[in-house]
Amino acid sequence: MLTLTVACGAYDRVRPLFDGRVQVEGARVVPVPLASEQSFPRAVTRAEFDVTELSLSSQLVQLSRGEAAYVALPIPVARAFRHGCIYLRRDAAIASPKDLEGRRVGVPEYGMTLALWLRGILADEHGVATDAMIWRTAGTNLAGRKERLVLELPQGVDVRPLPEGTTLNEALLAGELDAVLSPTPPSGFISGDPRVTRLFPDPRGAAEAYYRRTGFFPTMHLIGVRRDVIARAPGLGFALYRAFYEAKCLAEAEWQAALASSSPATMFPFLAEEWATTQALLGPEPWRYGFAANRAEFEALCRWSHAQHLARRVMRAEELFDPRTLNS
Repeated sequence: MLTLTVACGAYDRVRPLFDGRVQVEGARVVPVPLASEQSFPRAVTRAEFDVTELSLSSQLVQLSRGEAAYVALPIPVARAFRHGCIYLRRDAAIASPKDLEGRRVGVPEYGMTLALWLRGILADEHGVATDAMIWRTAGTNLAGRKERLVLELPQGVDVRPLPEGTTLNEALLAGELDAVLSPTPPSGFISGDPRVTRLFPDPRGAAEAYYRRTGFFPTMHLIGVRRDVIARAPGLGFALYRAFYEAKCLAEAEWQAALASSSPATMFPFLAEEWATTQALLGPEPWRYGFAANRAEFEALCRWSHAQHLARRVMRAEELFDPRTLNS
């Protein structure tokens, strides 16, 4: 029997796999609960774990360069709408997405999946020429963050790090940036600094409208299996897919039972109503796994990655995944 180290965030949809209630056929799982900020660099530079959570954008880049140590599975283990992640200087005279052209925009990493998604949304939905934006990189609230992979940008695309020791939040408050794209809100926004606002004043409304137009519930992270491991066990990809799917279904069932309880287990008084609203928008199974269910989204990401000078070529969506899982 194989023994597999599995590095992933301790998400509700993964927990049944980590605590042993769900098994991977033919394998014993050694769970390694890690935040993606910790697992991603180790996956990209050292391929340290047998199975790991992957940055979708980094996987596209490495695959296009022939450098991907992992083969992905169609398991969108982390998804998030990102319309609320564009922050502005209130005095920057940015009234619409198109006004971002020519502006100084900060992002933790140009190549991160959040930035891939937001540039794709800005370009496709709002006609923004994202190459015309002046990109600056740094940690949002903590200095020291750097690009995970070396960028291969054409002349004229301006992407540079901020000075050492500077954060995006500091640069935004100082007026050195006009906008920031970040999954973590800048401290100035959290503290209510009047100088900082959002591009989309109603990010939930914007995200819901985007979903209704496209059907995309943005995938951020996938699960990957190291290539040398799957070469020794060709059926492992499907076994892992089935186990992660079973764990997700068990988590959904647990949520349904908890929400139907007469004594709610959480401190959120309207969680049942929120879940019903989510299902009304996204369908009875909001967190969809599998290639076919997410194919259009994966194809858009392949297109955007090349258009944004990350992937060296436009890949077919099927290339990302273990072929044995494409019909799962």
